[in-house]
Amino acid sequence: MTQDILLEKRDGIATITFNRPERRNAINFHGWQELRRIAGELATDNDVRVVVITGSGDKAFSAGADIKDFDEYRYDTATAKIYAEVFDGALDAVEAIPKPTISLIKGFCIGGGSELSMATDLRIAADNSSFGIPVAKLNVLIGYHEMRRLLQLVGPGHASYILMSGRLIDATEALRIGLVNQVLPLGDIDKHVYDLAREMVPLAPLSQSRHKEIMQTVLQNPGLDGLTTEQEQLPFANFDSADFQEGRRAFAERRTPKFEGR
Repeated sequence: MTQDILLEKRDGIATITFNRPERRNAINFHGWQELRRIAGELATDNDVRVVVITGSGDKAFSAGADIKDFDEYRYDTATAKIYAEVFDGALDAVEAIPKPTISLIKGFCIGGGSELSMATDLRIAADNSSFGIPVAKLNVLIGYHEMRRLLQLVGPGHASYILMSGRLIDATEALRIGLVNQVLPLGDIDKHVYDLAREMVPLAPLSQSRHKEIMQTVLQNPGLDGLTTEQEQLPFANFDSADFQEGRRAFAERRTPKFEGR
């Protein structure tokens, strides 16, 4: 793992940190590849129950794709398709992590950084944060996956404003339109996020992962038409698990359950 992206695991919480503060934590081509690898690793690490994604320092979550890469990796249609496969692969891998993911956002959350935050389950922002996807200033288009996430969060009206104005919005406006879940003072955000993550660690892993799966099914198929047998049975799957029996016993015995994800 390069030092441009740091990974720390502690007490059931994994923290991914973009570590290029001199570049506002912009992510280069190899960084997207590394992020995809890390997301895949965390997806199968049973000791990790919650994933926090953040940027080094207080000035930027991530300014998105590193434009310095474009001369080598994103200069025409052919190279742009290759770059998109790597970029989409990283964001899709983050979205697919079968455990709660939280973006801890300070400062700039722009372009690909903003799109990345939308691939996490929760987005908690400091009051110094700013958001935007100013791709119209570069004559660049966002892809279908990123557009889907943006529309699901803020709706077409706000999505149009974000994309077509090219403007940045502050944390208060991001909260108003649904781009983030919470806004906190800069000095309070680290404690708040990690307190929340610690509360999530002992919760049932099967409930967390399967809620994410059910949610994606509903978002992609709101009418619930043509569900597979497996999809129809999923809301009932936990009743046959060892963790359900543990949860029942713990409730009756007035103790904290010890879930193992099985």
